[in-house]
Amino acid sequence: MLCVCTGRLTDVKTEADSNDITEHPHDDISRPYLCTVCDKRYKTKGALTRHTFSHTGKYKCTECGTCCQSSAELTVHSRIHSGEKPFECSVCAKRFRQAGNLAEHSRVHTGEKPYKCHVCDKTFTRSDSLNSHMTIHTGEKPYPCHMCDKAFDKPSQLNMHMSVHTGEKLYRCYVCDKAFSFSKSLRNHVIIHTGAKPYKCHMCDNAFTESGQLKAHMRVHTGEKPYKCHVCDKELSSSGSLKDHMRVHTREELYKCDVCDKAFRFPGSLKEHMTLHTGDKPYKCHMCDKAFIFSGRLNCHMRVHTGEKPHKCHVCDKAFSTSGSLKDHLRGHTGPFNCLLCNKSFSQPSDLQNHTRDIHSGP
Repeated sequence: MLCVCTGRLTDVKTEADSNDITEHPHDDISRPYLCTVCDKRYKTKGALTRHTFSHTGKYKCTECGTCCQSSAELTVHSRIHSGEKPFECSVCAKRFRQAGNLAEHSRVHTGEKPYKCHVCDKTFTRSDSLNSHMTIHTGEKPYPCHMCDKAFDKPSQLNMHMSVHTGEKLYRCYVCDKAFSFSKSLRNHVIIHTGAKPYKCHMCDNAFTESGQLKAHMRVHTGEKPYKCHVCDKELSSSGSLKDHMRVHTREELYKCDVCDKAFRFPGSLKEHMTLHTGDKPYKCHMCDKAFIFSGRLNCHMRVHTGEKPHKCHVCDKAFSTSGSLKDHLRGHTGPFNCLLCNKSFSQPSDLQNHTRDIHSGP
């Protein structure tokens, strides 16, 4: 196949086509289809065929030399360079380069999830989200990091991970000059300056900057806890919570104070500790003089004034203002909690902890 842009011949090549694969020291058997023009690799022959159009198409981009099969495809491609995003979401005003991207995004607002997992029946708004989800069942992670033992199910995740090793932060906020490793992190950060929270919970008054935050928040109402610790079987509502929880078992302390060198297992613990040095409590209640380190704590505090109790016990229907209070209450249904040193019983784990500290910890 002749590339009209480069004048080179292209073909489809796999590991099976060659007796000598040593000429490609980074070959990945999970992506055996090699483009001989640019050395990119693909999992399927169809993906490689689609890619070769970027070399063989007769409509050439004057900015980067990419070739397209049609003038319409070239028009869409040129928006990468111009920054043009003509398709706007009527709900949150987010803009997109292609109509298809807008259609996918609109499902965030409509709740439509047309892609269904045939193993567990979980549904998704995008086909690539379903493909990523399937690796939970297959365990496949074909993209390993060559600098550590982590592996990923998508090349984009590997690319994002590499910034952990390089420390590269290419994305800079035009308002406060803070830099980020990922474009998504920058987009989320910029919302701090705009104050926009387009994703609203239909069961309470909370609103969020990201759809993922809203999805995680909904588990407060549904009680869903899909992430389980393999050490103690504790169930968590988010992958981040599970990751944080695992440090209880590993006792890993990754977050170090740059003032006094004290280390912590969780970033929130470090942030809370830093207020000892700075005295900063940026989240202030407009109904009283209390101030808080975290916005979440301010939200919980506001229920003191509003009387809202969104967390309901499924056993006795008693309601609570915080998930922690509900959690403590539920243990009252599953107790008692016995002291291993003197066999005294308690209805709440916090009472047992206080007892152990006061009676058995010694001077």
